[in-house]
Amino acid sequence: MSRTLVDSVYIPPETSSFDTMIIWRTISVLFVFGSWEIAGRIPISIAFPTFFETMTALFEMIMDGRLAHAYFETLKPLLVGVGISAGFGVLIGTSMGLYRSVQWLGEPIFIVMQAAPMAALIPLVTFVYGIGLAAKVCAVVILAAPIIVLNSYKAVTNANVSLIQMCASFQGSRVQQIIRVIIPDASPMIFAGLRLGVAAGFIGVILAELLITPTGIGDLITYHRSVAEYADMYAAIFSIILFAAVTIGLLEKAEIAYFRPERKKKKGS
Repeated sequence: MSRTLVDSVYIPPETSSFDTMIIWRTISVLFVFGSWEIAGRIPISIAFPTFFETMTALFEMIMDGRLAHAYFETLKPLLVGVGISAGFGVLIGTSMGLYRSVQWLGEPIFIVMQAAPMAALIPLVTFVYGIGLAAKVCAVVILAAPIIVLNSYKAVTNANVSLIQMCASFQGSRVQQIIRVIIPDASPMIFAGLRLGVAAGFIGVILAELLITPTGIGDLITYHRSVAEYADMYAAIFSIILFAAVTIGLLEKAEIAYFRPERKKKKGS
C-alpha cells in the first residue's frame, strides 16, 4: 500500500484524507457560528441574538422539557406522513416504471404536485381536513410523496437493461425479472428518494405547524416570536435544522452501507 510521508511518520492516505475532511468541516462550522456571534454582537438587528444567547436558550428549553414536548407533537404527523409517503410512494413509483398505462396516469399528477407551491395549498388542506392531525399529515404527504414516487419511477426505468435481458435469456419470468433484477438494481436510487422525501417531510410538518395550527416546534417558534423572545425562537429553529441534518445524515450512511457499497469503498480508499 502506498504511504505518504508527513513529519517522518508514515500515514496511510485514507487516514490523512479523513482527517483533512474533519478539519475542513470543523473550520466550516466554527466559521458559521463565529460569524453568527459577531453579527449578533454588532448587532445587525435587535431581533438577531448572538450564538451564545441562542445556545443558552436552547439549553434551558432542553432542561425544562419544552423542547422534548414540542418534538413529541411534531414527530407524530411527520412519522405518519413519511410512512404513508414511503409505502405508497415506492409502490406507485415502481408501478409507473413497470407499466406504461400507470406512468401515463400518474406522472403528470406527481410532477404537478412537486412543482406546486406548498404554502398556497395549505388553506385548501385546512378547508378539507380542518386543523387537526390529518391536515398536518396531508401537508407532509404532499411534499414527500412526489419526490419518493418520481425517484422510484426513474430508478425502475433506469434499471440495467443487460441484466434484465440476461434474466430473460435464462427463461426468467416477468415476476422473477422484477423481484430478482429490477428492484435490487433500482434499490439505491429508491432509497435515495426516501431520504430526500424525509427531508421534504420536515419542511412539510414545519409549514403545517406554522400555517395550520401552532403545535410542536411551530408553536415554540410562533410563541417566542410573538413575545419578542428571539433567542428562544432561534433556538427552536436551530434545533429542528440540527435534528433534520442528523436524521438525513444517518439515512445517508445507511444508504451507503446497505445500497451503495461502491461509495463506501471509495470513501475508505
